[in-house]
Amino acid sequence: MPTRLLMVADTHVPQRARHLPDQVWQAVDEADVVVHAGDWVDVRLLDALEARSRRLVAVFGNNDHGELRERLSEVARAEIEGVRLGVVHETGQAAGREERMSALHPDLDVLVFGHSHIPWDTTTATGLRLLNPGSPTDRRRQPHCTYLTATAEGGDLRDVTLHRLPPRR
Repeated sequence: MPTRLLMVADTHVPQRARHLPDQVWQAVDEADVVVHAGDWVDVRLLDALEARSRRLVAVFGNNDHGELRERLSEVARAEIEGVRLGVVHETGQAAGREERMSALHPDLDVLVFGHSHIPWDTTTATGLRLLNPGSPTDRRRQPHCTYLTATAEGGDLRDVTLHRLPPRR
């Protein structure tokens, strides 16, 4: 059976939103692996995701301090169904991102990142897939708050889907 992944970043709870949207919590419950690419802001969300996730792969972001930096690393790596996955918060400017990340992470198949709040899905010349799920709580200049889901099986990442959340009330 394929392994189901949920990818989120830039949750900024409780600064940008009091809590994660119900749709995201439902996706947490359905996922085998939850990936969070940083900017949690409050350790209580980390505690909640650790308690509710089957498996959590996560990093800290530039807005995370104190206990978040003590408990999380700047880079996380995991092998999921043969997919070599990496997670970071920042990758720098969009211009040149593919070349920089390929050079920095030659041993990965997929790199999940955050920081920009802009969904991103590209594959570099070396075959590294770069994914940014956007933000489920702070759309900034984007039309929607977003997150990603995918499945991993037999060394392949499949069914990568960008989910758009309805406007908050």
